[in-house]
Amino acid sequence: MSPVREQRPRLRKPPWLKRRIPGGATYHEVHRILQSSQLHTVCQEALCPNLGECFSRGTATFLILGDRCTRNCRFCAVAHGPVGPPDPEEPGRVGEAVEKMGLRFVVITSVTRDDLPDGGAGIFAQTITEIRRRVPGVRVEVLVPDFGGSDRALTTVVRARPN
Repeated sequence: MSPVREQRPRLRKPPWLKRRIPGGATYHEVHRILQSSQLHTVCQEALCPNLGECFSRGTATFLILGDRCTRNCRFCAVAHGPVGPPDPEEPGRVGEAVEKMGLRFVVITSVTRDDLPDGGAGIFAQTITEIRRRVPGVRVEVLVPDFGGSDRALTTVVRARPN
């Protein structure tokens, strides 16, 4: 015979820890725009637990220069490994997506591209320029990699005048 165990009250998760399953019209529209534009977000690639909240509010942090990083940082969930050349059409697709999503504030980040002489700074600048061309008055925040310590690369991005 097995001994009778005392039943303890079941502990419930606190409300702040509970997350709704992503969904809703806005979530699906953001997902559709990103997918049809062949764009990446850091939300998706870094496995962000808040993806559903952002997409449901019609926002996303665009990840440019592909979905693979040339580095393998232990703290990051973004894939790493061999990368192809940058897509010259990507800045235009980001600008188009920003326009379709009706964004007034945009966040752009990227994978690290140690394989590129400018670390991808030129693509950052083109993306900022294209977004502003399509959506005048939009605010653009950039989260840039270290560009291998290149002041020249950083200057390229700054000259595109992100906010």
